[in-house]
Amino acid sequence: MTSLSPLTPPVNDKSIENQIYAKVTWRIIPFLCLCYLCAYLDRVNVGFAKLQMLNDLQWSETVYGLGAGIFFVGYILVEVPSNILLQRVGAKRWIARIMITWSLLSAATAFVTTPAMFYVIRFLLGVAEAGFLPGIILYLTYWYPASRRAKITAFFYCAIPLSGVIGGPLSGWIISALTGVSGLHGWQWLFILEAAPSLLVGIAVLFFLDDGIRKARWLTSSEKEILEKNIQSEAGDKHLHSIAQAFKDPRVWLMGLIFFTCGMGIYTFSFWLPTLIKEAGVKDVLNVGLLVAIPYTFGMVSMVLWARHSDKTRERRWHLSIAMGVGAIGLSLSTLTGYGIYFVLPALTLASIGIQAMAPIFWSMPTAFLGGAAAAAGIALITAVANIGGFISTYLVGWIKDLTHSADIGLYVVATVLVAGSIITLAAVPARLVNK
Repeated sequence: MTSLSPLTPPVNDKSIENQIYAKVTWRIIPFLCLCYLCAYLDRVNVGFAKLQMLNDLQWSETVYGLGAGIFFVGYILVEVPSNILLQRVGAKRWIARIMITWSLLSAATAFVTTPAMFYVIRFLLGVAEAGFLPGIILYLTYWYPASRRAKITAFFYCAIPLSGVIGGPLSGWIISALTGVSGLHGWQWLFILEAAPSLLVGIAVLFFLDDGIRKARWLTSSEKEILEKNIQSEAGDKHLHSIAQAFKDPRVWLMGLIFFTCGMGIYTFSFWLPTLIKEAGVKDVLNVGLLVAIPYTFGMVSMVLWARHSDKTRERRWHLSIAMGVGAIGLSLSTLTGYGIYFVLPALTLASIGIQAMAPIFWSMPTAFLGGAAAAAGIALITAVANIGGFISTYLVGWIKDLTHSADIGLYVVATVLVAGSIITLAAVPARLVNK
């Protein structure tokens, strides 16, 4: 590493350093957020399609729950190798490949006619998208030190609530307005039209994204040196650098267990939110879409503010634990659909405030001790374990709903899992791991 030149701003000049990070953030985070917005919309728009799709195809809630959940089986199977390949071939090419393939498969969902076809397409969609989220989390470690990562990850994760704020009304409108156009159902148009942005953005990745600091032509040499120095100084504190170390370290599995509980809450909320609003008395699909935007808007604000506070205080455990507890309370209260939408919507908003805040806080923990190949494998392994929670929760709620004609018991189970995760976080994660 070459020494800093006399013209290089001093590394301890925080105002200049902050300006450099602001430049990086404005360059890459909005674009990454757009990528994930497309990904998440393609992943969960099946929750809106369900409102019309099940009746048209005469499917049960269990068929939907299994189809929604089987996505995670494909995701889990290839997630670790996908993230390792991203590290080897470069983020730009691999993320573009992921986005283009999943867009085509998402559009193909419009033409399923049997449960078996639905399961196969959802499985392949999971295979196609595998590695995207852990790949982006890994990519952020190339640019930002741990002390800045919770807030930055929160900005990226804003794509999830944004997918609800934008995608909810859009999905409701597509189903309401385009039913019967060219002989297609509204849910078919939903899959076709919402896959198009992923295809276009996936192509744009090849021209816009850089594989790392050194290849960023929009940074000056001195700016690159400061950024690389910060990353390298942090690398010395990371003790896990090989793939084997990542799989053997109990901290990685502990992180996987904690994110498993988070995943149960995140995906239950995402896949069942439209249904819960409909069951609270809102029958028009367009109105369901408009109301979906409200919990997601509050969740987006809470995500950024809570992550910013976590970075400011350098505290992670309590921030994650409290968010999980708030999410559990909100999900539990949302079962009281008999009180109508004016009670259920605030309950779902409370659930969103907690659930959306969890992931950015969580990811600041494992990335604090994972480096090198261990980061690629460890992040993917943790996400794979969490996606098991996504599969279990979506299938479980659908099965229970068919069995009892209510999603209440399933929501209580997921809320209990979130409380358990909150307790595990406080009891098992050492403070020294997260106060960096």
